[in-house]
Amino acid sequence: MDFDNNDKRIAHWRLRLTRSLDDLPKHTLPAGYRFVHYAPGDRDTWIEIERSAKEFDTYEEGLAAWSRYFVGHEDELPERMIFVEDESGAKVATATAFYDTFGRDSSGSAWLHWVSVRRDYQGRGLSKPLVCEAFRIMRELGYTRVIIPTQTNTWLAVRVYLDLGCRPTPESAVESEAGWRIVHTLTDHPALSSFSPVGLDVILAG
Repeated sequence: MDFDNNDKRIAHWRLRLTRSLDDLPKHTLPAGYRFVHYAPGDRDTWIEIERSAKEFDTYEEGLAAWSRYFVGHEDELPERMIFVEDESGAKVATATAFYDTFGRDSSGSAWLHWVSVRRDYQGRGLSKPLVCEAFRIMRELGYTRVIIPTQTNTWLAVRVYLDLGCRPTPESAVESEAGWRIVHTLTDHPALSSFSPVGLDVILAG
């Protein structure tokens, strides 16, 4: 059975990964692409990219997420939110080198938020350079560790994070063990070898 990169059929488990911001991997963008930073007026472009990547079904959902995460922090976005532009100047991917804006994390870690590549640009080698650039920005801002909140439904993104040296947080490994077993089954990633695979009945949401 084939699964989409953002597949609502997969049983939903919240996951968290982490890694040190030392010894970062290096991945460069393919020819014709470049990084640009957020500028006022980019909100709707951000929503469009996230909708294309199936993070939201409607513009209104995207607007609500923007309000929840970024309203009141707009002055920080020019140094923290990045986009990938293609040769025509169209913004086709985004990530934000942020922090926990809800006060749940007292570790002082950076948080990677809202990594998305527009649907018609997926598979072009943009994801790893995008995440690595966000990591680089975090390090320049003085952070030493990153936390990445994600979920089983975006299992391919989890595989990217694992490939870049991120690992489940100790708390997530325990609290979301079933979720990590699902990701191990879907990706067969060696970093998750301690999590036993599961059957299709466990992978599929009820």
